Amino acid sequence: MCRRAWLEHTTPFHGYTPLMRILVTGSSGHLGEALVRSLRHAGHTTVGLDVTESPFTDHVGSICDAAAVQTCMQSIDAVLHTATLHKPHVSTHTRRDFIDTNITGTLNLLEAAVEASCEAFIYTSTTSVFGDSMRRTAGEPAAWVTEQLHPKAKNIYGVSKAAAEDLCEMFHRNTGLPCVVLRTSRFFLEADDDKGRRASFDDDNLKVNELLFRRVDLQDIVAAHELAISKARALGFERLIISATTPFQESDVAELGVNARAVLERYLPTYTDEFEKRGWTMLPTIDRVYDNTRARSVLNWQPRYDFESALERLAHGEDFRSPLARTVGVKGYHDTAFTDGPYPVGDF
Repeated sequence: MCRRAWLEHTTPFHGYTPLMRILVTGSSGHLGEALVRSLRHAGHTTVGLDVTESPFTDHVGSICDAAAVQTCMQSIDAVLHTATLHKPHVSTHTRRDFIDTNITGTLNLLEAAVEASCEAFIYTSTTSVFGDSMRRTAGEPAAWVTEQLHPKAKNIYGVSKAAAEDLCEMFHRNTGLPCVVLRTSRFFLEADDDKGRRASFDDDNLKVNELLFRRVDLQDIVAAHELAISKARALGFERLIISATTPFQESDVAELGVNARAVLERYLPTYTDEFEKRGWTMLPTIDRVYDNTRARSVLNWQPRYDFESALERLAHGEDFRSPLARTVGVKGYHDTAFTDGPYPVGDF
């Protein structure tokens, strides 16, 4: 591992100095594991809660169980709530399961956090809450997605995450609990759920493309959670988009919907050199762009893994992903292996 990669992997949490006792829900998952690793490295005490046993989970149990949540909340200073049913579970779990886990589970945690006088409650949400607000047909301008775009969830996953966000806002308003909602874009290393894209693109090619508009590296998400804890009390309540910084501007949306390659060549004309070396191609059109401006401003968040930095790493023969993302790796979403894709796709 080169020195730069080693430093990136070992740089500790530095957004706040006091050592804290932090509950991480979903601690056996992708983000939960990454958070526990980083928190432990920085000297914080972590309490991991997950339904799956792992080296990063101290309590095996469900957030749906209020008693289990209360047990884990003893002397907790802050909560990082990442536990959830995801989009990949839409076809394998009932809508009631989503309500129980994503809404009731969040309610259990909020109530326990208030009782424990927690200093911060950070809720990991998703850009999927925007749903059909981003729907575009061929030739239409791309959606420029900021926190001001009205959510219009297209499935039970989006509905349940949006409802949990509203619970966080209500608890802040009624109890004063500092709550920050982080709407993360794609960050899993698993294969894409779209069969057409899997057939048309090398997996790394597609993920690098997505850093332009709908993907974020796991290390940058961890940094955003770190900063959210440190700034939660001052912010009170916030909803923030957590995605890699795009080179595009809002004025590009019309052309992105018809010729994304031409737009990219104006900003980063040398991208074609690295792509040609690998036989990669750029997406012909882009249907949405997540704008992280507000998160960078209010958190002083400085994401390091974007499309331009990916090109630089590739040019030096390095992996475009952070060492932390590679360490956590692919986990999958189900105990069952599926023959046609990483998971069955469902929208309702």
